[in-house]
Amino acid sequence: MKSRKLKWVALVATASFFISGAMAQNPIIRDQFSADPTARVFNGKVYLYPSHDIIAPVDKNLRKDWFCMEDYHVFSSENLTDWTDHGVIVTQTKVPWLTKANYDMWAPDCVFKNGKYYFYFPVGGKIGVATADKPEGPYTVLEQAVKGAGGIDPCVLFDKEGKAYIFTAGGRIRVAKLKDNLIETDGAAQVIDNLPTKGLIEGPFAFEHNGKYYLTYPHVENQIERLEYAMSDSPMGPYKFTGVIMDESKSGCWTNHQSIVQYKGQWYLFYHDRDYSPKFDKNRSVRADSLFFNADGTIRKVIPTLRGVGLINASKEIQIDRYSRISDKGVSIAFNDTTNTFKGWKTVFEAKDAWLQFNAVNFASTNLKSIVVRANSAKGGKIQIHLNSANGPVIANVSIPKGQAWQTIKSPVTKLKKGVQNLYITSADTNPIEIDWISFK
Repeated sequence: MKSRKLKWVALVATASFFISGAMAQNPIIRDQFSADPTARVFNGKVYLYPSHDIIAPVDKNLRKDWFCMEDYHVFSSENLTDWTDHGVIVTQTKVPWLTKANYDMWAPDCVFKNGKYYFYFPVGGKIGVATADKPEGPYTVLEQAVKGAGGIDPCVLFDKEGKAYIFTAGGRIRVAKLKDNLIETDGAAQVIDNLPTKGLIEGPFAFEHNGKYYLTYPHVENQIERLEYAMSDSPMGPYKFTGVIMDESKSGCWTNHQSIVQYKGQWYLFYHDRDYSPKFDKNRSVRADSLFFNADGTIRKVIPTLRGVGLINASKEIQIDRYSRISDKGVSIAFNDTTNTFKGWKTVFEAKDAWLQFNAVNFASTNLKSIVVRANSAKGGKIQIHLNSANGPVIANVSIPKGQAWQTIKSPVTKLKKGVQNLYITSADTNPIEIDWISFK
């Protein structure tokens, strides 16, 4: 397209912000709501392009019980543990062809071709495009929407020959070939048959693996969405319904939305839930978990975790409330501050011998001599830190002084082993103990 373009560079788009505490423990974005994640690998990093849920502004005459999204951020990580927020890349007020800002910037996508990054976003029933020289921007919003494609939730797929296809949703999932310019369809969009017709279906994300094409999507089989997929030998189909990737959320979150990406030899599922907003499922948060294929190419069902993916450096603040496993009784999780959930969670031990397992902590050095614990206990309490099992070697005994205020307690560490270890934190007495985080120094 050679028509005039509008270039918008947000003030924050020229800077990057490391997200304090934004580890690959779920959710992975910890200072704002995020949803509908598209993960892509560019230049040896994972770039995450989610939608951005906000609280509906009071002066815009918007529904208070519905989704509200006005812009897009992009995030990146080299290790799936530390994430950088590159700031706003597109906002509804800077889309030249949009006549009214309806706060409906749903699930986006981003792809690379011939030295340019193409960011696709749905707004106003159309599919917009912005281009950039770098995956984090700054992005230039094109003067026109994609010709021949409409609806929501765009996903662009390149086949084995490099031909591009665009998938969209809106009642049914559709697919169309794209011209080489990536901003016009080459022929009419076709409805993809052999997918469920009962219940809401949306959010297509397509990818290729071992010569097969996978079409993944959220579908309301019962009351809320689960993640399903179909397979084909061609991007245009026909597709065959194959199975369920992730069951309905136990939190009751009405929506889910997914992308699947391979990074450094491992496949990952990015999705969302309502971790920071348990009473309002229109404010969601992005998560990530490992994904595996069976020998026949089918996808093993993914069980959502709090621990997420990636290694945690032992010297960082380890949020043990994002546990791998806990004992059946005596351990619970609660918000640190119910008026500001972005302050995270705390772990509450309420019984002797109650335990919590936290996997994949990287002890890169044996020079770590102490453990630091942020905790409180009204009556005082004790915890033990074990390696690799609840009955494994005790590397630290920590006594929490009596008091209701948060305290930072430092205790010596012994028998520490270099390498990646699983930690077991156990309560050594019956007094209730609250723990915010632990760290090794």
